[in-house]
Amino acid sequence: MSALSSTWDRRSVLRAAAGLAALGPLAACGSNNGRSGGGSSGKELVQYFHAYGEAGTEQAIKRYAKAYDKAAVTTQWITGSDFESKLFASLLTKNAPDVFEFHPQIQLVRSGQVADLSDIVDPVKDDFNPADIASHTVDGKIYGVRMIDDPQFFFYRPSLLEKAGVDVPTTLDELVEAAAKLTTGKVKGLFLGNDLHAVINPMIWSAGADTLDSQNRIAYHTEGVKEGLKKMRSLFTSGHLLLDAPADYWDPSAIDQGLCAIQFCGMWAMPQMQKTLGDDIGVFPFPKVTDSGKPSVYNGGWSMFVNAKGRHVDLAKEYVKWLWIDRKKYQEDWSLSYGFHIPPRSSLAASATKLESGLPAEGVKLFGEYGHFDNIGWTQSMITALEDVFADCVRKGGDPEAALDKADTTVNRELKKLFG
Repeated sequence: MSALSSTWDRRSVLRAAAGLAALGPLAACGSNNGRSGGGSSGKELVQYFHAYGEAGTEQAIKRYAKAYDKAAVTTQWITGSDFESKLFASLLTKNAPDVFEFHPQIQLVRSGQVADLSDIVDPVKDDFNPADIASHTVDGKIYGVRMIDDPQFFFYRPSLLEKAGVDVPTTLDELVEAAAKLTTGKVKGLFLGNDLHAVINPMIWSAGADTLDSQNRIAYHTEGVKEGLKKMRSLFTSGHLLLDAPADYWDPSAIDQGLCAIQFCGMWAMPQMQKTLGDDIGVFPFPKVTDSGKPSVYNGGWSMFVNAKGRHVDLAKEYVKWLWIDRKKYQEDWSLSYGFHIPPRSSLAASATKLESGLPAEGVKLFGEYGHFDNIGWTQSMITALEDVFADCVRKGGDPEAALDKADTTVNRELKKLFG
């Protein structure tokens, strides 16, 4: 559920999270919470969602909420690029939502901002993708319920590759070469997003490295990653990369409008691409960067959290359980009726007929073979540190070793604060 509105940067939703570690008790400012009604029970809840780009999503969320009879649930559907700023500003006031969607981030847990949901998830934990459970777990407790899994990979136009005599790339070197051969006139060979941030982690994984290891130590500072940065630099300066698309990587318009032959995007956009391009669309993972590397697929997605500092924590947990654990029909609708997403519930994924054949099935296969999930310990400060590495090395031609050394300082400082 991630083909967002044209002003929305999927990564920007994480930027405000850096301040969460410093959040203490909620400020008691503001008395008008904007809530009224309460239905037959007189109880009220507020939930925050960012404005998804797929038609029908807002109506669906409000339809689900209306069916809940133990409280009047109001949905704040936040448009534009300021979802995270509005969300985290509201968390400091009495206007804070009772439940909200976000991504697993350890600051939310350490600051006491999100409630432990182990009691509602544990009974069905075995029906969730184990990696989704792991990415929401801190010290054995589960925070957040995954709503959708969103694998991201490269989409390509088979007709254009065939015309240029290009095979589907299996290495980063081959991707760079393909971009050159596919660039013709106004068509660029490749689109990675306007700020390139979406491919940072995939490049690291495909270099045989990781953000952090199992002991929460730096795992990205490797020779393979340095080699990958140099190759990305050559791609950036080649003239074969689309750098000024009208919308970012999450929107399929670049490849749909013929601005590029290959685009990094998410599985959510498949229906729109198929509607526009028919059968002239294929997918492949981020290719391996080094001989010892392996292709990778980043699994994005969204999760529902309960505000532990809200006024109705128990009721909010009951609502989350009702909608995102008990109501499989709604969960299936949310995953498959407004774009293609993989249901995080194994039982729903197994019965998702829309994903059983063709391009969606290929996406599911790549997700299963090469998928990587969020590490809850990888904080926004760490994310920003590697974005700075990309800005320095890829955009400006800086020295990878020096840039990674600088990132290490930031990441190690964060790790010490979080894990000692």
